[in-house]
Amino acid sequence: MIPPDETFNGTFPFEPHFSDSLGFRMHYVDEGEGEALILLHGEPTWGYLYRNFIPPLSETHRVIVPDHMGFGKSETPQDRVYTLKTHVENLTALIDELDQHDITFIVQDWGGMISSAYAVRHLDRVKRFCVMNTNIGSVGPRSTNRPLSPWFQWIGKHYEAGTLDETLGNLGSNVLSVMKIIGLENMSVVDDTWVRAYSAPFPDQASCIGAINFPLDIYLRRTRDYVGEAAHLIPELSSKPAMMVEGMQDHGGIPEFAIGIFREMYPDAPITELPNAGHFCQEDAPEIIVPLIQQFLKLT
Repeated sequence: MIPPDETFNGTFPFEPHFSDSLGFRMHYVDEGEGEALILLHGEPTWGYLYRNFIPPLSETHRVIVPDHMGFGKSETPQDRVYTLKTHVENLTALIDELDQHDITFIVQDWGGMISSAYAVRHLDRVKRFCVMNTNIGSVGPRSTNRPLSPWFQWIGKHYEAGTLDETLGNLGSNVLSVMKIIGLENMSVVDDTWVRAYSAPFPDQASCIGAINFPLDIYLRRTRDYVGEAAHLIPELSSKPAMMVEGMQDHGGIPEFAIGIFREMYPDAPITELPNAGHFCQEDAPEIIVPLIQQFLKLT
């Protein structure tokens, strides 16, 4: 776990906040005032991914950026089950503790599944979605035939060979390589501070338990039953305003597939394709994405 006051040479200067409502320390950034924007990261990142989003968005909104259990400045308990359901329960407890309503979710990677699994169970609390390189409400005919992206092919190869724990258990040393596999395109952002920030949550293999289990949830289809419990409510999400930004150099997902699912749910919603951005579009093109989100918030 990263020390609470670590700012990584001033690149992450936000005051740390912690929730202990579920028996472990869950870190979150809480900046600004007004209607809540909840920004959710995925694999193998943490709130640092949104460091360029927080200042401008917090000028007009309350910006809340949690670190999922096992990531960033949150604790990595070894006696917990790291599944989609658990992460949704953690998010639910935090939202309840902060008593948030009219939430806009700004999500990428696992943030899409976590936010949509939360939303179908708490439709009255969710106002909008801003979706980046992820799926929300990914059930139905298209998702049953989901193709394996290069990232999940890589996960499958190492899982079947019995080397996945060793490979993803060394993120403290190879996090840049893993992010390149998934789809990081803007190498100009990478310096010693950047590498230290993304490596810091993973000093040893035990600290990587969350990062190991995120992709296994998909590869082993462990999410199916939990998602299926509320699948009948997925169409209700289409009543919420939504926008999408998709980095087309994504290797973690398949952009055309993600865009297709989004268009089925939101046929009239704006979609911006970024031809030179990858899975971590927050790193690749924040100067494009933040104004798009700000415009969307004003219009809806």
